[in-house]
Amino acid sequence: MRGFAAIQDLATTAFIFVAAAFWGICMIPSAAILLWTSEFVADFSFVEQAIGFGLAGGAAFLAFGLCTVFLSGFIGMLTKPRLPEARVPLQSYTTIRWALASVLHRFALLFLRQLTPTWIGNMHYRMMGAKIGKGVQINSDNLNDAWTLTIGDGTVVGGHAVLNGHLTEKGELVLAPIVIGKNCLIGGQSTIQPGCVIGDGATLAYKAVLPKWTEIPAGEVWGGIPAKCIRRADGSKPE
Repeated sequence: MRGFAAIQDLATTAFIFVAAAFWGICMIPSAAILLWTSEFVADFSFVEQAIGFGLAGGAAFLAFGLCTVFLSGFIGMLTKPRLPEARVPLQSYTTIRWALASVLHRFALLFLRQLTPTWIGNMHYRMMGAKIGKGVQINSDNLNDAWTLTIGDGTVVGGHAVLNGHLTEKGELVLAPIVIGKNCLIGGQSTIQPGCVIGDGATLAYKAVLPKWTEIPAGEVWGGIPAKCIRRADGSKPE
C-alpha cells in the first residue's frame, strides 16, 4: 500500500489531539464538581475547605474515570467494526480500520482496571462488541478487540489475562474470533491468541499461553507455554 508510512504518521499525530479532546470532554463533569465545590466552600474555614476539596477531588476523579469508560464504550457501540476473519498485509486499509477501533480501548484503559471485575467493566466490553453471557467475571482490562470475543455464562477471566483477537506476523495482520464456552476458568496472566476455541468447563492455567487457532475440548485443563493438555475431562493425564 503506497503512502502507508505517511498515513500512519499522520494518524498517530492526529490521535494525540483526538485523545486530548476525548479526555477534555470526559473532564467536563469533573470541572463542574470542582467549580461547584469552590463556590460552596468559599466562606468556610481553611480546614473545612481542605476537606471539601479533598472529597470533591475524589468525586471528580471518579466522574472522569467513569466518563472515559462509558464514552469510549458508547462510541464503540456506534462505530464497532465488522472486520472479517482475515490475514491481510500489515500495510492495508483493514489495518487502519482495526487500529482506529483499538484506539477506543486505549482511551478506556486509564480507568478500566479500577472497574474490573464489576458490571461496569462487563458493560464496557459489551458496548465494544463482545458477546458476554450471564454471571461472567472479568478481572482483566486486557480484553483487546472486544468485537471478536464470545464468553459463555459463568466463565471467570483471571487478573491481567490477555485475550487478543489479532496478532501480527510475517508482515501481516491476523484477525480471528475467540470463543470461550460456559463455566470456564481463564487463569490470571494467561494469554489467548486469535482463533482459539475453549470448550465448556475447561481451564487454562495461570500464565499459560494458548497459541493461535488452538481448540481446548470441554472439561480439559491446559497449561504451560505453549499450552498443552495436562488433564483430560475424565480426570486422566495425557501420555
